[in-house]
Amino acid sequence: MSTLRFVLGDQLNRRIASLTDLDPETDAVLMVEVADEATYVRHHKQKIALIFSAMRHFARDLEAEGVRVDYVRLDDPLNTGSFTGELARAVESRRPDRVVVTEPGEWRVWDEMRRWGERLGVPVEIRSDNRFLCSRAEFDRWAEGQRSYRMEFFYREMRRRTGFLMDGDAPEGGRWNFDRENRKALPKRVSPPEPPRFEPDAITREVLDLVASRFDGHFGRLEPFRWPVTREAALGALQDFITHRLSSYGDFQDAMRAGSDFLFHSALSTSLNLGLLTAEEVCVAVERAYRDGVAPLNAAEGFVRQVIGWREYIRGVYWHRMPAYAATNALGAERRLPWFYWSGETQMNCLRDCIRSTAENAWAHHIQRLMVTGNFALVAGIRPSELEEWYLVVYADAYEWVELPNVHGMILWADGGVMGSKPYAASGAYINRMSDYCAGCRYDVRQRTGPDACPFNALYWDFVMRHEDRLRANGRMKLIYDALDRMSEGQRVDIRESARAFLLSDEMSPEPPPENVRPPLQPGLL
Repeated sequence: MSTLRFVLGDQLNRRIASLTDLDPETDAVLMVEVADEATYVRHHKQKIALIFSAMRHFARDLEAEGVRVDYVRLDDPLNTGSFTGELARAVESRRPDRVVVTEPGEWRVWDEMRRWGERLGVPVEIRSDNRFLCSRAEFDRWAEGQRSYRMEFFYREMRRRTGFLMDGDAPEGGRWNFDRENRKALPKRVSPPEPPRFEPDAITREVLDLVASRFDGHFGRLEPFRWPVTREAALGALQDFITHRLSSYGDFQDAMRAGSDFLFHSALSTSLNLGLLTAEEVCVAVERAYRDGVAPLNAAEGFVRQVIGWREYIRGVYWHRMPAYAATNALGAERRLPWFYWSGETQMNCLRDCIRSTAENAWAHHIQRLMVTGNFALVAGIRPSELEEWYLVVYADAYEWVELPNVHGMILWADGGVMGSKPYAASGAYINRMSDYCAGCRYDVRQRTGPDACPFNALYWDFVMRHEDRLRANGRMKLIYDALDRMSEGQRVDIRESARAFLLSDEMSPEPPPENVRPPLQPGLL
């Protein structure tokens, strides 16, 4: 029996389910670069380059094994531009007895994929994605009958199931979660190490030239390009993290510093989400580092929680609730996304630096995403679909299964509490405590209202007042509403007026300013 094995661009793992029983004598592998996937949103240039380069390297490695690979490049004149069109061409050419594919990471592709058999007239077997430690079916069973899903309970179940950082039936160190130890601001004397940089080889250089030519109008800076595009390089990035940054990752994972884009973070999400690394192997490596005394428990636990807790949980929520999940808007947020999210043209130093980092690296760490760009959108009332598209565009590790629940549920509370018990809203005080952004800002974080006050302050309290009917009864919001109750009516009026003035300011415009009045764009931005 001949089998055509269709490998998608984010499934670059030799042990992926669709390749586990590959027979080089009878089977062929299909891989395609298609315009539909590069442009359904205007992805960051580095994201497109990362995926195409990693695909070409993976195809090369398969061919070195003696596997027949039908690889369709973006600039192939016969390229139809879509998954379905390229699979149809391959089926017509190869005449396989069946097609085998691993389930995709995005609902829109799944919706297309499950029609392939009928449309193409050949049996199509869709296999579960075995890179994840919790299958979609297993998550469905865990979530069944629950109105909301708390990650902490899921995480504990995953720890028991996998045995990571366990001491018999109990968690290592007697606690499941060391998050309280992982919230330190970064002292001035601490200098984070430089992240590893993987110089482009001939394959990557060819891809960079292609992206520069075909996607020049997309967001972000293309070079310098730093990402690992092979499994060997990804393993090198993992080892570099363990050697140079894991020991401090726990203490400072929530810290931010202007101009320091990676701090002690692993930035392994690009390799994990492409398939170059697996969740299991990175957790094995981190646990070994803890057992060997290389890293403290709060660092190892914090990292393992992000991978087998949050990452697996997010994927489960996505598939359990889609497609209706994406349409919810519990807080009725309808404001357009400000233009400065694309240009970086804002006087708010924290947002300007995070957007600069995003444009230059196609990456930002989780607190920059959650508590700066995300928090601002939450308190300003930005329309969920617009912010979700922005996150999907700008980050190299963003695929809808991971991006949508994080933004929709965690950041914007648009699901009404399915994921989070309360909105992650904060004033400028949080940013000031966890970063040095406020020291270099035109706005004063100590002021709540007025033209010189940090916009986060008035927007935060305006958010609290706007949604009082819905949120006051939330037990986790009690202290906040107690503080609101101590404000005079005059203070409330000042807050509303300051918030309104900022939201109506030119800085919040969703459209770019006229060319004759706009400042020069920062390098790498639109």
